This record gives sequence, C-alpha cells and structure tokens, in this order.
Amino acid sequence: MTQGDGRLAGAAAIVTGAGSGIGRAIALRFAAEGAHVLAAGRTGAKVAETADAIGAAGGRAVAAELDVADAAAVAAFYERLPALLGPELHVLVNGAGIVSTETAPDTPVERWDEVFGTNARGTFLMSKHAVALLRRTRGAIVNVASVAGIIGVPNRAAYCASKGAVLALTRAMAVDHVGEGVRVNALCPGTTQTPWIERVVREQGEAMADLEARQPMGRLGTAEEMADAALYLASSESAFVTGTQLVVDGGATAA
Repeated sequence: MTQGDGRLAGAAAIVTGAGSGIGRAIALRFAAEGAHVLAAGRTGAKVAETADAIGAAGGRAVAAELDVADAAAVAAFYERLPALLGPELHVLVNGAGIVSTETAPDTPVERWDEVFGTNARGTFLMSKHAVALLRRTRGAIVNVASVAGIIGVPNRAAYCASKGAVLALTRAMAVDHVGEGVRVNALCPGTTQTPWIERVVREQGEAMADLEARQPMGRLGTAEEMADAALYLASSESAFVTGTQLVVDGGATAA
C-alpha cells in the first residue's frame, strides 16, 4: 500500500466508532484506499488497536479517545485535530452508535438520553465542527444510520427514533451545505454480523441461525460490505450524490 494508491489517496478522514464492528471496518477500508485515518472512539485501547492494524498493513492512522456526546470533548478534539491528522479534512464518518432493546414504555429516560446522546447528538456535534474544514476541501460526511431509522423494529424504540433523527439531520445538512461543495449522506445498514449483534442475540436468548433465516438473503450482512458502501459515499464516485440514504440490508426493507 502506498499513499498514492486507492480511491481516497491523500485524503484525511475521521471515523468515529472505529474500535469495533462497522466503524472499524470502515477505518480499515479507507486506509487501504489511501486515506490517512483518525480512528476515534470511546474506548482508547480499541481505537488504538484499529490504528495499529492499519499501520501493520502499511497504511497511515492515528487514534483518539473521544466521547462524541460530550460537547466540550468534541470541541477540544477539533482544536487539536491539526496536530493529530494535519491541516485538512476530507471525510467525516459518524460511525459511533449505541443500541437500546426496549419498547417506549420500558425505556428509562436516562437510557433514552444516552442513546440519543451518542447517536443523534454525537452525529450533530461532530458534523457541526467538521463543516468549516470540509468547505475548504469540498469534502463529505457519511452518517452511519440504520434501517431502523426507516422502519419500525420491535424493542428498539429509542434506537429507531435516534436513527430517524440522524436521517433527518443528514437531509437538512445536505440542503444547507450543497452550495458549499459539502456532501452529506447516510448509510443504512441492515442486520450486520458484528460483536454488537452477537451480544444482543445472546442477551435475548435467540439463536443466530434463526436471525439469519429471517433475512431475505438467508444471511447477515458483513461489516466489510458496509465499509464498501461507505467508501462509495466518501469517494468521488458519488460526486452527484447528497442528501440520500443508501440502504444495504439484503432486501430486508423491501420484503
């Protein structure tokens, strides 16, 4: 791998939620396509592992511990961004997210606030500070939303609502900043094989085979497939795409 290779050659990218799952896969794929990646996440050790994996593969990456729901922490992160990543920013991927597994009546207010804090507030805070930098590079924001923001999913009240907010923010920001050359799109994964889905299935006492059998394709998506879609939205291949939601769910929302 060399800096001149790939669809993101020479680009500087922030990926939040890069410690595991889809966020980690996006960070790895972006680096493989030539980007200098800042892997950010709430658990410093995990994002450091992601950055180390990128470096071991010949790519460029740094890691930063960050709680995207903390306004002061996000502001401080952007103040030191030039020292971490350099003077330019070309891509922001808002991949940080947490889930809820309750109906609305069973959701504690504190849990609602926690889910919205990371999923919606965190996406807002990271994007708010990124726009000024992305104007200079005519860059892109990729928000990792979910099909749960489009359809109702049982026992996911706060999660569905928060991801719906991410989709609405995506459309609003796309309209606000299209004239400045900043593209804003959302990726909507379906059920994806990640440590998170494995934990949820285990906690609910469900067999993974049953979950897979309910999918139209008879399998779950992979984090690497979601990273492929994020790469499209971040690269010049999607130069005429903004304000949209790219659904990658194996046909689940069409069934």
